[in-house]
Amino acid sequence: MTLQEILNNLGIDALNAIQQECMSAWRRSHKLVLLAPTGSGKTLAYLLPLAEEMQRRSEARALVLVPSRELAQQTADVVRQMRCGIQAVACYGGRPAMDEHRVINQVNPRIIVGTPGRIADHLRKTNIQGEVFDIVIIDEFDKCLELGFRDEMTEIISMLPHVERRFLLSATDSDQIPAFAYSGQDMRDDGETKNDRFIKLDFTDSHSTERLHQYLVHSPQKDKLETLLHLICRLGDAQSMVFVNYRESVERVATFLRKSGVEVSAFHGGMEQRDRERALYRFANGSANVLVSTDLAARGLDIEHVDHIIHYHLPMSDEMLTHRNGRTARWDKDGEAWVIVGPEEKFEMKGTWKDIGLVPTETIAAELIIPQPRWTTLYIGKGKKDKVNRVDVVGFLSKVGGLERNELGRIDVGDHSVYAAVARERVAEVLKRVRGQKIKGIKTIFELAY
Repeated sequence: MTLQEILNNLGIDALNAIQQECMSAWRRSHKLVLLAPTGSGKTLAYLLPLAEEMQRRSEARALVLVPSRELAQQTADVVRQMRCGIQAVACYGGRPAMDEHRVINQVNPRIIVGTPGRIADHLRKTNIQGEVFDIVIIDEFDKCLELGFRDEMTEIISMLPHVERRFLLSATDSDQIPAFAYSGQDMRDDGETKNDRFIKLDFTDSHSTERLHQYLVHSPQKDKLETLLHLICRLGDAQSMVFVNYRESVERVATFLRKSGVEVSAFHGGMEQRDRERALYRFANGSANVLVSTDLAARGLDIEHVDHIIHYHLPMSDEMLTHRNGRTARWDKDGEAWVIVGPEEKFEMKGTWKDIGLVPTETIAAELIIPQPRWTTLYIGKGKKDKVNRVDVVGFLSKVGGLERNELGRIDVGDHSVYAAVARERVAEVLKRVRGQKIKGIKTIFELAY
């Protein structure tokens, strides 16, 4: 399959500059580091040359390490969307390792993508044979280090004796390439590297400041909840991500906004995997206007378009500011970043910020116009493993649910469930129509995904 055919399958007209450079560099060197902002197409920057090599070398096998479950799932999904005949399996915590082992044996994938903890576990148990891999890719390698995966990644690399190609990717620069990324022949007896043989491709300044518009707003109260609500109402029904620094703050802010009538998804690392997935689906398909999250959502999430980034809590560093802001103004789209500054706070981070002063909060909540999304998410308790596909869902919701095509939005089909965006004003009627009905002859659950 040609590169253009793969791009056609992905709905992409052409490679961007970063992807073009990676294709070229991959052919010149076996050791690469790509530094590029979030939203610049880093995943395809390594998957496209990887697919090209795998079509050229039938024996090639790749292990992709990522810092989060969501990024593992999304990377494997992109490989499937490429439809180039290469199988990929995602491995991550929160589900039985035995099930993943069974899938790996059935599929015999050429790409395994997973979180360091789960991959290390599979290698220890010999569910995965380290000898088969000759390519290792570490996506968001700085995030992996930040989350404390250094020991696991060192252990993983030590169990891959035949790796010849290494590709590290990150949105921010690192002082040095971690020692675990090198092979044994690159190391001296004292444990130091003989030399830095990696080619560095640095695109960290490629995130256009012309497309990212940055604003400071001031809260008259130390507790910034009222200011946040008024700002969200001012921004209307656009998609906004609100970043806070603590898990407890996610729950507090999300609860306040829900009680005020805002459709909110909450997302943090302490949630169950099923709840995290539901939260992301609701935001990505437009059923929730606002996603409140810790910095877990600052990287590695495939959300097609975010209009506004709101820093409810000031980011801990310039690097985290970059990662958060990287969720908007992606590819060739414009976006806005807003920082809410309390009366006792000082904001002294990089970039040009337009100070718009105090956001008036004297209007009582009852007089605010609360933005409402167009869609509501319907959960269906069957999926791919039950032979249910997207066409089945569209047909069922049209025929049984009585929906017109323009009343159906994004539909995501998982292994054991489906999340479908349904026109908000029709969802109550749809639930009545489908209650007790069967999809493809199978009785299942139909409910709202909160």
